Amino acid sequence: MVDTETSALVKRKKWKTKDRTDDQDEMDENTSGSHRSHHKHHKKEKNEHDGEDEHRKKKSHKKKRLRDSRRFIFMLGAFLGVLIPFYFGATHVSNNNSELFDNLMNFEYFKDYIDDWKDVLPQGFTSFINDIQNGYLTTSSLQDLKQNFAVGKQLLKEADVQPKHPVVMVPGVISTGIESWSVIGDADCDSAPHFRKRLWGSFYMLRTMFLDKLCWLKHMSLDPETGLDPPNFTMRAAQGFESSDFFVTGYWIWNKVLENLGAIGYNPDSMITAAYDWRLAYLDLEVRDRYFTKLKQQVELLYELNDNEKVVLVGHSMGSQIVFYFLKWVEAEGPMYGNGGDGWVEKYIDSFINVAGTLLGAPKAVPALISGEMKDTIQLNALAMYGLEKFFSRKERVEMLQTWGGIPSMLPKGGELIWGDMDSSFEDGLKNTTDRYGQFIRFVKTDSDKYSKNLTMTGAIDLLMSLCPNWLQKRIEDQYSFGYAKTESDLLANAKHHSHWTNPLEVALPNAPSMKIYCIYGVGNPTERAYVYKEETDRTTGLNLTIDYESEQPVFLTDGDGTVPIVTHAMCHKWAEGVSPYNPSGIKVTIVEIKHQPDRFDMRGGVNSAEHVDILGSAELNEYILKVAAGLGETIQSRLLTNVTNWVRNITFPFD
Repeated sequence: MVDTETSALVKRKKWKTKDRTDDQDEMDENTSGSHRSHHKHHKKEKNEHDGEDEHRKKKSHKKKRLRDSRRFIFMLGAFLGVLIPFYFGATHVSNNNSELFDNLMNFEYFKDYIDDWKDVLPQGFTSFINDIQNGYLTTSSLQDLKQNFAVGKQLLKEADVQPKHPVVMVPGVISTGIESWSVIGDADCDSAPHFRKRLWGSFYMLRTMFLDKLCWLKHMSLDPETGLDPPNFTMRAAQGFESSDFFVTGYWIWNKVLENLGAIGYNPDSMITAAYDWRLAYLDLEVRDRYFTKLKQQVELLYELNDNEKVVLVGHSMGSQIVFYFLKWVEAEGPMYGNGGDGWVEKYIDSFINVAGTLLGAPKAVPALISGEMKDTIQLNALAMYGLEKFFSRKERVEMLQTWGGIPSMLPKGGELIWGDMDSSFEDGLKNTTDRYGQFIRFVKTDSDKYSKNLTMTGAIDLLMSLCPNWLQKRIEDQYSFGYAKTESDLLANAKHHSHWTNPLEVALPNAPSMKIYCIYGVGNPTERAYVYKEETDRTTGLNLTIDYESEQPVFLTDGDGTVPIVTHAMCHKWAEGVSPYNPSGIKVTIVEIKHQPDRFDMRGGVNSAEHVDILGSAELNEYILKVAAGLGETIQSRLLTNVTNWVRNITFPFD
């Protein structure tokens, strides 16, 4: 403790002189006290006097540390009290004085002092200081791309970019807030107090999880048989930009993109957020909410409002699957289909920006549906993950997830063709071990013949189906497919039925030669790829299998963005080869791989993060989105940092 105190005092050179004066005063005071004590008790033995002296010295040291802490906090508070009014007043001064205020906000000098006291100062206060240090409270300098609107302002200044194409943003799974619209409920759960409250995507969600778990589960679960609303409980996706700009206050999702589009002149007449209830299976979105019908109408309206300019569709994560599904649905003929006819996409769609898309699935979806393993599953952000992990058992989680028909859409597609077989996969060269990623589920310790053989991706999905309730099996079979078309005639036939429209290995891109596709995703972030499972011996869990966390390596990682492995993007690389049965009109495909380079002082990774969700705040991604929207997409060049293109060349596709 004394060494730590001495080190801290050496750092505080600014207060060294004053500290020395204060220390001397204290020594004088203690000496005086010592003499008075000696005159009063001169008859006491010397060892008693020495003991009292030592006691006073310790007490003096304690006082010094307390006074030192108070002095530091007082001075820091006084400094901030002066600084903050200056900071907010800076917005009202001329640009000529902006450099002065930029310098005032430089906290690097105080960083060492803050670090020394981080265990003493209140957490909220240290978070505020960290925000200042990391640029969250920023000045008007456009060079700091962490600032609000910075990318848009910089492009406006340097390239005079202007709005051209209307923009439709389609969020990913769990990104959209879900609100209660019921007032009845049942005997155990009165729904009226939750009316129009966000039971997903707000601090109210966490509060309800904690105080009324059963009621929250009843609202968030869907009817197992119908896949729609359960009786007396009605939940709907929040609408407008507010539906997915922030997950909770302060935790942005799409807000950075919205700000930068707004900075170059976009407004609600030229951009929209196409929010949806991500719990529902895709066709059920149309059955219950007419979601795709509304999306078609919104695209056509934006086209008319903006002088017949084609629309840019931006999908993130599962939102990219929604976009791909829509491109097939809108031209298909039949009840509950778009009936737009051939040529609708060519007429209305300029570009499809696929951001961190799950077009060929995400391995994390498998353990989510088998055993409710949520810690690193799907792409729950920290707050949602905390709520589900903290308040619900795995059995409760898996039962709720299985009612959400949208989750199986992210199961991996392509089987051994894409994900490897028992002997090898294209990703095996990424690590220096004899393990094979193609063995997707492994059983290391088992006494059961039923769970003794390792499984490929196809075997894992078959296992999942065998463990699912009958109603979930039927829903998956009706809504989705996970294989690949064997012939070109299969591709054409599959375009007529919705169960194939989430799988780009089973249907072709639309005939839209002037449309462009941009696949932009993160790399260099360890991502789940395979799992070790065990038979659950604790029957009180109600589960058959769980991840074996006692094994040497329960989860195998590969390259990706933290949620989606790079092999998921193989379809973009296949499309980019040019005209093929998968890309019959030769749509131009640009692929940009962004290296994950997070700022270690920024909780969200900063402007160079390429993490699955935080990539939406990436300055590079925002620049690409703005350029495509402004009609400057041709200036974006492909950048490949991984070996996926070579992998795709070596995959034996049926039509090669």
